[in-house]
Amino acid sequence: MRLVIFAATGGIGRHLLEQALAAGHDVTAVARNPRSLPAGVRTVAADLADPDPAALAAAVDGADAVLSGLGPRNPRSDAGITSRGTRAIVAAMQAGHVRRIIVVSAAPVGTVPSPGRPNPPKHDPGDGFFMRHLGARIANTLFRAHYADLALMEDILAGSGLDWTVSRPPKLTDKPLTGVYRTAFGQNIRGGFSVPRADVAHHMLRMLDQPGTVKQVVGIAH
Repeated sequence: MRLVIFAATGGIGRHLLEQALAAGHDVTAVARNPRSLPAGVRTVAADLADPDPAALAAAVDGADAVLSGLGPRNPRSDAGITSRGTRAIVAAMQAGHVRRIIVVSAAPVGTVPSPGRPNPPKHDPGDGFFMRHLGARIANTLFRAHYADLALMEDILAGSGLDWTVSRPPKLTDKPLTGVYRTAFGQNIRGGFSVPRADVAHHMLRMLDQPGTVKQVVGIAH
């Protein structure tokens, strides 16, 4: 497939890039500073904190699908980039008639209010006792602005008319790829407290061939 990977130098983006290239996909990598990307990879420089519509239009032109690992470098101080960048990506895709997009969100977002979903459930149906009564409360306190931005990003996708999928992992780690993880539609994974970034990337690429994941939120964890 002809794939475009946004935030290709980020924690998940670099795994998406490596795995997509290893699988033989034709990849365009988009990053603020693409100089650190491997030689021979088609690159587009774009700062999604201040998106350039022309650069994004050029990046997605002719693509079969878009994958985004976009997120703030510091979730507690850089909130806002994910929704802003995703809005710009969606606009470029709509203009270029590219439909398929898979993005990364976060497990706690299912209970975060947003303009499109002002009254979310108090608890995610996949959360166990610890997450319902302590873990989610701590996470929301620490990363409230970040999760609100991710919830807004999900709203943008839901209203886009595109064939979107949202991946919601819990705590991300830098452990090696395993290819072994649990997933669930529309909810978090019971007892799933972490997952390697490499496995999230692996699952995002797998979902490209799974039409049942279109317009779905998918929980993933070990």
